[in-house]
Amino acid sequence: MLEAPADIAISRKAAPPTWLIVAAACAGQFLVVLDVSVVNVALPSMRADLGLSATGLQWVVNAYSIAFAGFMLLGGRAGDLFGRKRMFLVGLGLFTLASLAGGLAQEGWQLLAARAVQGLGAAVLAPSTLTILTSAVPEGAARARAIATWTAVGAGGGAAGGLVGGVLTEGLDWRWVLLINVPLGALVLTAAARWIQESKAGGERRLDLPGAVLVTAGTATLAYGVVQTEAEGWGAAATLAPLGVALALIVTFLAVEARTRLPLMPLGLFRVRAVAAANAAMFVCGMGSFAMWFFMTLYAQNVLGYTPIEAGLALVPSSLAVVAGSKIAPRLMRRAGARAVAVSGVLITAAGFTWQSTMGPHGGYVTGIMLPGMVMMAGAGLAMTPLASLATSGAAPGDAGLVSGLINTSRTLGGSLGLAILSTVAAGRSAGGTGPEDLTNGYAAAFRWGAGILLVAVVLLVTWMPRAKEARQPAS
Repeated sequence: MLEAPADIAISRKAAPPTWLIVAAACAGQFLVVLDVSVVNVALPSMRADLGLSATGLQWVVNAYSIAFAGFMLLGGRAGDLFGRKRMFLVGLGLFTLASLAGGLAQEGWQLLAARAVQGLGAAVLAPSTLTILTSAVPEGAARARAIATWTAVGAGGGAAGGLVGGVLTEGLDWRWVLLINVPLGALVLTAAARWIQESKAGGERRLDLPGAVLVTAGTATLAYGVVQTEAEGWGAAATLAPLGVALALIVTFLAVEARTRLPLMPLGLFRVRAVAAANAAMFVCGMGSFAMWFFMTLYAQNVLGYTPIEAGLALVPSSLAVVAGSKIAPRLMRRAGARAVAVSGVLITAAGFTWQSTMGPHGGYVTGIMLPGMVMMAGAGLAMTPLASLATSGAAPGDAGLVSGLINTSRTLGGSLGLAILSTVAAGRSAGGTGPEDLTNGYAAAFRWGAGILLVAVVLLVTWMPRAKEARQPAS
């Protein structure tokens, strides 16, 4: 009697051109990442219109981020068990409806609830974007190019958030930073329903409910504790309590997974060195590099006096650089290997951060923003593509959704933690001053710390990441 394959396609109709599948998956990823940053420049208008407090305004961003991080692993495993296309459509539909509700909100609590549901939809959607892509494209040079496109589109979405938000807020109304997702989401839903074929893991279809509850609660509580540091500091009870609870939940989750017959996250996955090392490096890279857009935007507006639209336009060359880095990466990977390209990319990013840390209160655009920003983002594009490729190629096909959720979770949680740490560094260095010199000193210190964190990622990659011939060895 033949065993069922680990990963099976459900649809029997003729497959559409691969580029259409890649385009639909990347469009979904663009919407997810765009919404992490697009609301930032609209926050003052939201506060004035809905009467939000300073704390409430912070939660417009945090409600999305916490739900996104907390449900990501669950969303990835649900795609493996119940169908990647199905979860893509469910996640995108939920995201689109929540965007409509947020854009029509009349009270602050309505907006916060909509943002949380948006984050939930994004957590279901995001892992499926990468899994659908890797399932549709055979492993090798073609898959590396597809992952490079996915990386570039995701990074471009994060970079475009400030510009898109500024244009919509100043040209129309703050509500359009959310309402713009409705026609875009409907378009991507239509394309995905038509072009993407269903696939899922073979075998018994049962969700590990205790594991799902524990890991979702643990990661969401961890994200909550991290964002509390921005307002309360690292030593406050409001920060330490959720971090302690998160640690207990995650330890309990690991204990449950070690004993259950069909775990949500097979712990043997981390015995695959490529998966473990790539996720660790992605987490640390996220810590160091995610805050780049945040501090560059603040520097442009608070120190150099740019408007929101001008600040967004100032970062366009950086956005193009990350796209270029992502697209060049597959060619370099064929010649030098994924590990070497990842190390080189992180080193270039660290060099860009070091350059940016020399900023001054009266800096010019070319040497103060454009060139160091392009170096930082070109390096990030070079690094992210091989890291995503290494993480997804080292796991069994039946765990593809889980691994995709894991790499997204690593990047998201690392970025949230890094932003909290670097914001604390910047605030401490500026010592409460609000003048151009004080603010510049704080931002420069954040970039120096970011460079140091990225060097830790280099050490991880050099000492832990296996070379090409070892990267795909299965766990024993």
